[in-house]
Amino acid sequence: MISRRNIRVKVMQTLYALETMEPETIKPGTATSLLNEKLDQTSQIFTYVLYCLTQVAQYAEIDSQTRASKHLPSAADLQVNTKIAGNEFVFQIINDKGFQVNLEQWKLRHLPEQDLMRKLYNSLTATDIYQKYIQEPSRTKQGEKEIMEYIYKELLFKNELFLQHMEDSFLHWGDDAEMMDLLVANYMHKPHLFNFLQLISREKLEYARELLLTVLDKKEYCLELIKPKLQNWDPERIAAVDMLLMEMGVCEFLYFPTIPTKVTINEYIDLAKAYSTPQSGQFVNGILDNILKDLDQANMIKKVDRTKK
Repeated sequence: MISRRNIRVKVMQTLYALETMEPETIKPGTATSLLNEKLDQTSQIFTYVLYCLTQVAQYAEIDSQTRASKHLPSAADLQVNTKIAGNEFVFQIINDKGFQVNLEQWKLRHLPEQDLMRKLYNSLTATDIYQKYIQEPSRTKQGEKEIMEYIYKELLFKNELFLQHMEDSFLHWGDDAEMMDLLVANYMHKPHLFNFLQLISREKLEYARELLLTVLDKKEYCLELIKPKLQNWDPERIAAVDMLLMEMGVCEFLYFPTIPTKVTINEYIDLAKAYSTPQSGQFVNGILDNILKDLDQANMIKKVDRTKK
């Protein structure tokens, strides 16, 4: 469910963190521990996004109770529709044991701001799609799904206050925001098959750890291949992220036979554009392409068809 691009970002961040640490503080297991922390961040954010979905929906009950307890409630105050609070997907989420474990483990329950949830709920009730939803006499699986998708896409992720809240609450929100679309879509499609405790498949987890450890182990060799291609560039003045991405790319060329070289180059060009300087995409492309040509001529690239698991 989590993409290889997301995995590469986490590995890059781990490598960068290791380079900024004092050597004496790096012990056996430090690298994989750091990587696991960064992979956990994606799970934390996904769990929290779904938690916010449930909080907005269940705010209907808070609104109903608050308005009914007024000193002189109006007829409208006494007839607040709470249908959304009983949405099928809300119950699916909150009754999932893995979801509850994540909430407790990462102490996510205290993060939602009540005032923000109220504003999001009020924005929801003012929409035509919500009014249509509550007026439907019966619940349908499609209707339950569509209103939750609407809350996610049109309310949460288009609300500046919510986006700022996420940025304030999660340090690497910017790296995972795009990934949430895929994860939420997958969850809404087959919630009963979702495992909150294992958002990353075993195959991708192995890939992440193998990529990290391979780059660390083969760093000197990778630099031997990279430095001659730098020509007039001073290796010490090249952006640190560019160097890490090129090392990762070279390792994928040589030690990951199921990943096509074209995929590797395209992925690291995109990451360089996203995480380094404006010129980094073109720079990384040129270096990796030149190295690949040499490795091809030396018959050192051994790729095989990737077997489906």
